Amino acid sequence: MSAQLTEPFGLHLTLDAYGGSKTRLYDMKRVFKVLNELPGILDMKKLTTPYVVDAPPVTPKDQGGISGFVMIAESHVSIHTFPDKGFLTADIYSCKAFDTQKALNFFKKHFELQEMEVNIIKRGLKFPMPKQDFVPTPAPAPQVSFQ
Repeated sequence: MSAQLTEPFGLHLTLDAYGGSKTRLYDMKRVFKVLNELPGILDMKKLTTPYVVDAPPVTPKDQGGISGFVMIAESHVSIHTFPDKGFLTADIYSCKAFDTQKALNFFKKHFELQEMEVNIIKRGLKFPMPKQDFVPTPAPAPQVSFQ
């Protein structure tokens, strides 16, 4: 009996960044633009248009800001900003490998970040490798719905 080959299922980049521009961190259009453009830059496919909200304060620590996410065929990208603190936290999770430095540079440029804490986590370390004859189904075009 042969051992089954495995590979990590996904790559999870977490970013906690400091010293960002308060104006840029509180700019809903900028957060939308980052979420809209980043998947293409990383060769990922959007399943939805980005969803961005002005999040109200909820605790003394969390004084509100802008939060948003976009679903991608490979998983998701999320951003939460805390403009009064110059702080941003973001996640990119993908079942497909991606250029983490390109993503970090994109965030740094768009929010004028001064310092970044970065974690890169390999997820699903025992995930069975797919058959070699697998052909992926193309992702559908993003759908927009209004309620």
